[in-house]
Amino acid sequence: MLRPTFIRSVIACGAALMLSHAAQAQQKVTLNVMTAGDQNMVDYVTDYLGPMFEKQNPGVTVRSVGTGPGDAGSQKIWERLDAQKKAGTATWDVDVAVIHQAMAGQMVKEGMLDAYRSKIATGKLVTRETAKNSLGANVDGYVIPMFHSQTAIAYNPALVKSVPKSLAELVTWTEANPKKFGYNGIKGGMSGVAFVFGWVYANSPNPKQLMEGPYDPGSKAGIDASLVKLKDFNKNVVMTPGNAGTLDMLNRGEISMGAVWVDMFYTWQAEGRLPPTMHLQLISPGMPGQPMYYVVPTKAANSEVARKFIELATSPEVQAEGIVKRFNWYPGIDAQNLENKLDKAVWDKLFKDITPQELAQKGQPMPIGPYFKEIQEEYERIVQN
Repeated sequence: MLRPTFIRSVIACGAALMLSHAAQAQQKVTLNVMTAGDQNMVDYVTDYLGPMFEKQNPGVTVRSVGTGPGDAGSQKIWERLDAQKKAGTATWDVDVAVIHQAMAGQMVKEGMLDAYRSKIATGKLVTRETAKNSLGANVDGYVIPMFHSQTAIAYNPALVKSVPKSLAELVTWTEANPKKFGYNGIKGGMSGVAFVFGWVYANSPNPKQLMEGPYDPGSKAGIDASLVKLKDFNKNVVMTPGNAGTLDMLNRGEISMGAVWVDMFYTWQAEGRLPPTMHLQLISPGMPGQPMYYVVPTKAANSEVARKFIELATSPEVQAEGIVKRFNWYPGIDAQNLENKLDKAVWDKLFKDITPQELAQKGQPMPIGPYFKEIQEEYERIVQN
């Protein structure tokens, strides 16, 4: 007859063996994260987010690969997944991808992405329109923003005594202060493009259609009329040489106000390239920004681990420390979820000029793809001639 102690010993050995096998299996997990965007986004995963996830999940290795900046980087991710889809590959070798808006809608339409947002706890922390609509495409449930970039008006309070709070007030201000406001048009960087889009929204009969669709060729007349007004406005402004050029001209006092990216503005201040006394204004009715998206491919080899990774990446703690403190980006989740996760000094710095409420109300998306292209083409035809 077997003694109870012997039986318990056998059971314990069996349990230990099972745990050992589970641990060995876990050690084989390599989470492949493919990131479009600048090198700093790859470094963010490699140096910060990946090691944190690995520490919390022993046996998992995070492998981060960059595909390059701009929409071309997202195109390379699509090409990789499309090749595996056409080959009938059972599981795909991309577990998490970070992509731009332009590609998100296409990948959803082609069945490449998993509707994962409702499967993770942080999914409910995202309510902004860009988590549902990506340049006119319905991406609701398939994406969570990694972060939001936002454009705004930077100004020097020593030179601007009455700060315009709306686009109409900005027009009046430039008439009284010619050549003291600058933006970079549509060739020198996206802060200028975003200002043009914001202008067209404010001066068009149906801005919601430009943002959400559907595309209607008949809208061109309203777009053209708004750009005629912009050409007149440009007589009193300075065309700056790019995103950095606008900030540089502000720093030198050559202009008093300019359209800028918020994260670049704060980074320049932190580096001492802009005076700490400069401020931002998100004018009414609003200005565009854009997110980058976390997505999970439909046949990701490690989809469960991928969802867990994004859940960490979009947690208030990581969004506060990684996205806000490290990069001066606005968070991908709703900002009010971060207030008790940030030092008061950090919170006050990022949101002292533009509150989370203003960001939610006045942070606009870029126009849908056909209008995006049409507005730029019409700008060249009408404003630059």
